[in-house]
Amino acid sequence: MVEFISQNWMLVALFIVSGAMLFWPGAAKLSGAKQVGTLEATRLMNSGNALVLDVRANGEFSGGRIPKSKNIPLAEIDKRIDEINKYKDKPVIVACATSSRSGSAARLLKQRGFTDVYLLAGGFSAWQQASLPVEK
Repeated sequence: MVEFISQNWMLVALFIVSGAMLFWPGAAKLSGAKQVGTLEATRLMNSGNALVLDVRANGEFSGGRIPKSKNIPLAEIDKRIDEINKYKDKPVIVACATSSRSGSAARLLKQRGFTDVYLLAGGFSAWQQASLPVEK
């Protein structure tokens, strides 16, 4: 078995990566947050006074962002959670580039008592593909 793995390490790595990709869509469900598309997100922003929390890195955020969104990179959320405490009982839409980081942020927000947390399906990429407004 060890010999097979050492001789075919690329196949083993491909197997592990493909298995992880099958699991990834279910990871959002583990966050305890609901996924919303761009249409529902804009409705929440307009009628529910939702906060859009962008968890991308500062460089990504400065390249373009959802209007009126607040940027707190994923690595800094735990330290900067006080900045958004006033939204604990309001809708919070968590967005990243493609929905890969937002699940972790949503899980942390739920643990800290945020009650109405959503994930933007497809992230900022989906927002751009829907031709919705972008600030620079």
